[in-house]
Amino acid sequence: MRVALYARVSTSDQDPEPQLGELRSYCDRQGWEVAATYTDIISGTKSKRPDLDRLMADAHRRTFDAVCVWKLDRFGRSLLDCLHKIEELDYCGVRFIATTQPIDTDQHNPASRLLLHVLGTAAEFEHSLILERTQAGQTRYREAYDKGEVGKTVHSRSGKDLPPHRPKRIFDREKVFALRRKGLSLREIAAKMGLGLGTVTRTLEGCSKSP
Repeated sequence: MRVALYARVSTSDQDPEPQLGELRSYCDRQGWEVAATYTDIISGTKSKRPDLDRLMADAHRRTFDAVCVWKLDRFGRSLLDCLHKIEELDYCGVRFIATTQPIDTDQHNPASRLLLHVLGTAAEFEHSLILERTQAGQTRYREAYDKGEVGKTVHSRSGKDLPPHRPKRIFDREKVFALRRKGLSLREIAAKMGLGLGTVTRTLEGCSKSP
């Protein structure tokens, strides 16, 4: 089996080699071929990771059969983000393995289906907590704006202190669905249409949940 290794460290004074060394040893024990190595030196909160983006693109070209990471938190910036990437790999027919955790999406292992279900449930919970915090923050900002405190004692994260309830960006949702039907990944759709990955994900999820 051809395997891609992915490692991430947060700062330039950290060395990804310990992660890669363990991943290579794991593959050697399994008798697997290391087809490619991808390494990012970037904070886990960043959505843009050059080598991870390259890995996902190569997954669509099936240049390897599986992806090995040291731990799940090396792979995505949140549980929901990890799940989306794992589902994208699954769509490409690429297996995902976190070698130091019991995470392996091997199609021949019934437990892998259960694992994805558990991850999905946890990701939904994580998403609901984030949404709750976001809504609470928006409410506080709206109240502060109405009181005239914005720009004085309260500031938006962007620093622009714009009014709440600004119109959302209008885009062709049907084009999102059409590109997905053509087999493009979520990241490819986002890049092609100049949208955020979250916007594309919510658009497709909204379609799947409609009656």
